[in-house]
Amino acid sequence: MREFDDSRLDEPDALRSGDALLRPLAEAGARLRREVAAAEGALASLSNEGRPRAVIAIGPEARLLRAVLEPTCPVPFVAWPALGLPGWVGPLDVVVVLGGVGPQPLDCVREALRRGSRVLVTARPDSPLAEHAASRLTTLLPSTTTDPLCRAVTALMALHQLGLATQVDSEPIADALDAVAQASAHAKDVSANPAKTLALELADASPLIWGGSVLGARACRRIAEAVRSASGRVALAADATELIPLLAQTAPKDPFADPFDSDGEERRPSLVIVDDGLGDAASDSERDILEHNARAADVRVSYLVHETGADLVRYATVLQQGRFAAAYLGIGLGRSEPS
Repeated sequence: MREFDDSRLDEPDALRSGDALLRPLAEAGARLRREVAAAEGALASLSNEGRPRAVIAIGPEARLLRAVLEPTCPVPFVAWPALGLPGWVGPLDVVVVLGGVGPQPLDCVREALRRGSRVLVTARPDSPLAEHAASRLTTLLPSTTTDPLCRAVTALMALHQLGLATQVDSEPIADALDAVAQASAHAKDVSANPAKTLALELADASPLIWGGSVLGARACRRIAEAVRSASGRVALAADATELIPLLAQTAPKDPFADPFDSDGEERRPSLVIVDDGLGDAASDSERDILEHNARAADVRVSYLVHETGADLVRYATVLQQGRFAAAYLGIGLGRSEPS
């Protein structure tokens, strides 16, 4: 079992070995700008073609699109997780395929075109998905990256062009990603780097991650994925109803326990609260209960907070803060590559 060594967070050789974890995060803002620039021609070609009956999204961030669009989309929106498409999908509907790997995107594209649906696809122009999707019913949003967030933002911009989504400005999102990268830069030591600080707080813990808003909960799931990938450890993102019993059954720390005698001891949970300022009274109440149970069990509580800007700016900020912390957790554990 790997032990966390906090000296690695400021040790140049360890940080260089973790370049595969940190570089993609540092380049996220530039990557989004390139993605949008590559899709400019395709976006300009779209116009309001009349309101469809429904929108069906397939791919890694289909649920993010649903979370963003549900409050304002004038038609039903479905994030579809399975092969093929729902039986009712036809010529009156728009199918959005957000790249992805495996048989699902190819199968959904073939089925959508067979049924005469309008299709939007984010994919590399030379990919099998783009080749299978080519038709008069298809608009290809050429992708220069496999970054799911970039593809989701481009797809939202396309849906706005079709009159199905509010306008999405990609530049503030890219700026937010740059700001997190600057605050979390590897050259900043632990005392001035919030991502390294959170990594230290999670060093000997099993994170329980909670967000009160719809987008906050979505960010939690992505952050938990990043923690698992970077550290190889268990990390759980869940609703308060699932996390409260776990905290309630956690025994307080034994003040007389030997801190150096941890053989066979399970890691204690650590509560991470993701706050994008978009929660409601119900989520505020859930947060209070979570914090109360954490305090009662002597469980550490950490926070990822960003409460200004558009919804997607807030989402991208807290997500990237969590991803940087996950990367530094992996570096502290001596893991230089994501699993």
